[in-house]
Amino acid sequence: MAAEGPQNKPTSAAVNAPFAATMLFFLAFISGSFALRTRLGVDPLVPIGLALLVMPLTLMTAWRLGRSQAQESERLLRELIRTIDNLAQEGGLSEAAKRVLHRRQERELLRRAIEQDITDGDWDAAMVLVKELAERFGYRQDAEEFRGRIERVRAQTMDKQAVEALGVLDEVVRQRRWSDAFAEAARITRLFPDSHRVDNLRERVEEARVRHRKELERRFLHAAEQERPDEAMELLRELDTYLTPAEAAPFQEVARGVIGKLRENLGVRFKLAVQDHVWHEAIHLGERIIADFPNTRMAQEVRDLLPSLRERAQSVVRTGVGARG
Repeated sequence: MAAEGPQNKPTSAAVNAPFAATMLFFLAFISGSFALRTRLGVDPLVPIGLALLVMPLTLMTAWRLGRSQAQESERLLRELIRTIDNLAQEGGLSEAAKRVLHRRQERELLRRAIEQDITDGDWDAAMVLVKELAERFGYRQDAEEFRGRIERVRAQTMDKQAVEALGVLDEVVRQRRWSDAFAEAARITRLFPDSHRVDNLRERVEEARVRHRKELERRFLHAAEQERPDEAMELLRELDTYLTPAEAAPFQEVARGVIGKLRENLGVRFKLAVQDHVWHEAIHLGERIIADFPNTRMAQEVRDLLPSLRERAQSVVRTGVGARG
């Protein structure tokens, strides 16, 4: 019954405010009318007649404004009373009754949360909420639809990520970084255990390594056969990192021939550079002989000559004579 008061009697504040504004407007109108009469010489009855004509209209407008504001205040008050009443009623309900009362709202909130988890790629969290949707609220058909959607989106996303990871692995293999390649293969296998794309991944890396080793062997033998000792020696150094002692045994004889040929070639080129006074080339060849064949007699002889060769090269630089002189 307390809610009926505002319906029949507008509040005094809602009525008085527009009424006071109207009276101020009326007084201003009368003052303006008499000012016109004073300045323009209008008959005194004219301002009074205008004032009497305007006054009913002004009062009517004030009354309507007051009534409109009173109705708006009444509407807001009714809504507030209804909200308080609902809260008071719900306060006495059990938790189960409240869940039933808000079942639809909670279902919609749960669906939105699942959608957000799917968008964020948080599959496990989405599945937990799907289980809640089925078991707590009983929407099993909705839950099954969500499960199917989550599985499809997860499979598509994981497959895309697996393809990207395999692309990174391929680049590591192309760079012949075999230790990194095996580690990356193990990481990808752990991340995507259900993907068919990572089946036997470590074995595939090992196959790539063996293929590269066999290609090195072929190129080494070909370079040795063609008597290109520099190229053969470079290939032999790389090949040495792939071969076990047992695997290297068939290549030992060829390797000794390549090493001997290379040592002989370097010695000849070094002597010619010294004879032609091409000091910088002689120094470069001498340093290479020492690095490649450190325990040979030739390397010891080159070590003894290098100080004088460097001194002559510096002398050429100081005097500006040139490489020869």
